[in-house]
Amino acid sequence: MALPVPTASGSIEAYIQAANRFPMLSAEEEVGFARRYREENDLEAARALVLSHLRLVVAIARGYLGYGLPHADLIQEGNVGLMKAVKRFDPERGVRLVSFAIHWIKAEIHEYILRNWRLVKVATTKAQRKLFFNLRSMKSALAPLSADEVDRVASALKVKPEEVTEMETRLSGRDLAFEPEDDDESYAPAQYLADHESEPSKLLEAAQAEQLRSAGLATALDGLDARSRRIIEARWLRENDAATLHELAAEFGVSAERIRQIEAKALEKMRKAISVAQSPHALPAPVA
Repeated sequence: MALPVPTASGSIEAYIQAANRFPMLSAEEEVGFARRYREENDLEAARALVLSHLRLVVAIARGYLGYGLPHADLIQEGNVGLMKAVKRFDPERGVRLVSFAIHWIKAEIHEYILRNWRLVKVATTKAQRKLFFNLRSMKSALAPLSADEVDRVASALKVKPEEVTEMETRLSGRDLAFEPEDDDESYAPAQYLADHESEPSKLLEAAQAEQLRSAGLATALDGLDARSRRIIEARWLRENDAATLHELAAEFGVSAERIRQIEAKALEKMRKAISVAQSPHALPAPVA
């Protein structure tokens, strides 16, 4: 009798025990299931591939517990990455699914941490993300980094020393609860921060600014040729799964560098168009 699919909604220990009960597949079994899924869209075959690798997700997620996020949530996001890996896995390449899936599992967990952790604003570039996920393991002690250690980490990760210092400061900072936990915590932000942005004048100003931005973007896009507009929309205006330079290069039959040049030129043209659209004379008349 097949074991039921474990869920992370209950006890995390029970989930881990259930995940570990699923046996690992042999290379032949893995190839067979993968072929059935790719050629016949056999969802039971895909299920078998996912279930046999749940323990891998648990092991990888455990390595990210230092960021203060629930283990169950990390596992859940890792499972999303595992399912994406199964969907894209090609058994004819001679690579085991475990090696292929590690990238997808880590990618989903990284994105989850960056979306939900308090440092999301500082880890915006590829180099900063690398620093974010490696600084903890590169520190030899809990004490602050010395100047020499800062330089060593910066050199290893190819970032500026001041970025290392800033990231370390934020990593070691303590979160302050917005709401007071008891009556004595009158210093909590909720006790003294006023919401000035909710004033009618501020709301009207924000609405007008948003209207200008939307109108400016539409005007800027209308000023582009079809190819430039397609590149900008694919690279910048998708909520998820933005196209890469190489994907667009294949679509238009040009080099990735040519796509980058077209993108840069289109963005500059749009900036100028948006600047004109947001100039003072372009402001909408106030509502009577």
